[in-house]
Amino acid sequence: MSTKLKFGLVGTGVIAPLHAKAIAQSSQAELVAVADINKEKAEAFAKEYKVARVYRDYTDMFRLEDLDVVSVCTPSGLHAEVTIAAAESGIHVLCEKPLEINAEKMTKMIEACRRHKVKLGCVFQRRTLPAARLTRQAIQEGKLGKLVLGDAYLKYFRSKEYYQSADWRGTWAFDGGGALMNQGVHGIDLIQWMVGEVESVTAYTGTLVRDIEVEDTAVALVKYKNGAYGVIQGTTSVYPGQETRFEIHGENGTIVFGDSGIKQWSFRHGEEEIPSVERDISAKSDPRKLSQSGHYIIVEDMIQAVKYDREPMIPGEEARKAVDLILAIYESARSGKEVKVFT
Repeated sequence: MSTKLKFGLVGTGVIAPLHAKAIAQSSQAELVAVADINKEKAEAFAKEYKVARVYRDYTDMFRLEDLDVVSVCTPSGLHAEVTIAAAESGIHVLCEKPLEINAEKMTKMIEACRRHKVKLGCVFQRRTLPAARLTRQAIQEGKLGKLVLGDAYLKYFRSKEYYQSADWRGTWAFDGGGALMNQGVHGIDLIQWMVGEVESVTAYTGTLVRDIEVEDTAVALVKYKNGAYGVIQGTTSVYPGQETRFEIHGENGTIVFGDSGIKQWSFRHGEEEIPSVERDISAKSDPRKLSQSGHYIIVEDMIQAVKYDREPMIPGEEARKAVDLILAIYESARSGKEVKVFT
């Protein structure tokens, strides 16, 4: 392995520039090749980010390039096939969220990476936010006591034009869902990372505004394995998009935070000042406004995981938990019944 890890990138859509910029920022990596079925699009991307080689078929890239890591930035329903092909070529994988869109595909991805002894990391950049990390630490230290409620309000806006910008958007086959699987998956990952895994769910989902196959509005009641309850609301239908917000209550305290910082930091046994944290650059109404800092942290972590043979920050087994919960929400909405979360 060379001093600098050689990255490839598959899929040159909206999220790919964040990967390219993060790799360029690192002194320990370089982006040497990109692949996209639309070669003109890939060539324009390569020119902008000074990438030497372009492929239309990612399997050719895996065969001809000496890659250490590949960033998978394709539509969600193609993550498994790209990941498995990379693993079979001995290439480590950094996969965009969601890990995949069904349980069987996620299992196959994880098993392929284990079998071929490559790393599988996933991008959930909200886990790098100081407010989220401080909240998780406070919960783990027992400052809130017994947890009672863990709520996530994920009210995004996505326009008609957004869904028309690519034929895979808003489809079950390639997006795997709507407001929850594409946008809300970040918050669903985060609330479980902070509060704990969900045991069961009762939910409503619907397509109330947009002309798409999948949901643009969802409400779920969840029961966590630790006994706490919670509410998850996810939309792409409300205008304007609202600040993403998390509310966590325990017998001895409450923490509330959102994109603009921590709103409440209250404990029964000793009041503390509200921590001052960096404001998150939210993509509540426009996915192109995502902050780059989280991707840089995750890319840098992936580099260290490969170099020092350790697990990435968010390995496949951890990343699948958000999707497993979303799939349970969809099943509950279809059946009208409480559904246990697959684990």
